Amino acid sequence: MGIVFRKRQKFGPLYLNYTENGFSSWSIKLGRWSWNSRTRAHRVDLPGPLSWKQDKSRA
Repeated sequence: MGIVFRKRQKFGPLYLNYTENGFSSWSIKLGRWSWNSRTRAHRVDLPGPLSWKQDKSRA
């Protein structure tokens, strides 16, 4: 198993995600709701260890 480089920068509700190849995606998080540009998935954090996800790329 190799070593994987990942970096995340936060600018308020905006997150920029980097890998060893450079910029990979951005995401936004407002309260319990979040969205990722690469997966185009909406996610809502529910109480406890639960979350709900809607994958827009398959719809």
